Amino acid sequence: MQKEHQIIKAVYAAKRDMQKADDLIRAYIPFIRSEASKFLSRPCTDQNDEYSIAMIAFHEAVLGYAKDRGSFLNYASMTIRSRLIDYQRKESRHQGHISLNAEGVEEDRPLLEELADEKDHFEESANLEATKQEIAELASVMSAFGISFSDVADNSPRQERTLETCSAAIRYAAGNRSLLEELLRTKKLPMARLALGSGCERKTLERHRKYILAMLLIQTNGFEIIRGHLMHILNRKGGGPV
Repeated sequence: MQKEHQIIKAVYAAKRDMQKADDLIRAYIPFIRSEASKFLSRPCTDQNDEYSIAMIAFHEAVLGYAKDRGSFLNYASMTIRSRLIDYQRKESRHQGHISLNAEGVEEDRPLLEELADEKDHFEESANLEATKQEIAELASVMSAFGISFSDVADNSPRQERTLETCSAAIRYAAGNRSLLEELLRTKKLPMARLALGSGCERKTLERHRKYILAMLLIQTNGFEIIRGHLMHILNRKGGGPV
């Protein structure tokens, strides 16, 4: 009973403090890996997509937990299983395409997919009202450009080399005022200009157009909280386009 009380205390502290949330996740990596392994019916390694899905689901459980939901670990277990089932169903619809998490480790998780997951997490936390409003505003802006969070998740680069290519294009576009003005005026990425100016292969940029577009919208519309969240992720990953 005392141990459960300590866990709940740690969970409530993690709701308010990103660093404490990260510390809690690290402390429960064996539990997270075990839950993923039970779902797979085989050992789950850091290279499995399910490992990062389970880790994000644990974070979701932290933000969504309330004392009246009983044992936190039972609640976390159910949340992890639910997210893994959702992921498995999604993968079954996309067979024949590149895995949504080619590397599988949390540090290599695509940025916008992580952000899309965080949309649900933030909505469950009363302490993050400003973030909820900013994400709602971003969703509205993205909608005007014909994209959604799920579109961006499906379009996110999954391989390091592809992510580097997209990042180079994003950096070029972010520093090119006339290109951004054309984007905002036409609501379309000027792909020919982007490929020529960045030196990136147009075919690669076309495949990840929605991801690139969303990242540029985040950069050009003052979404400071979202940019800060992405920077937190990028600092763990060792750099990126934001």
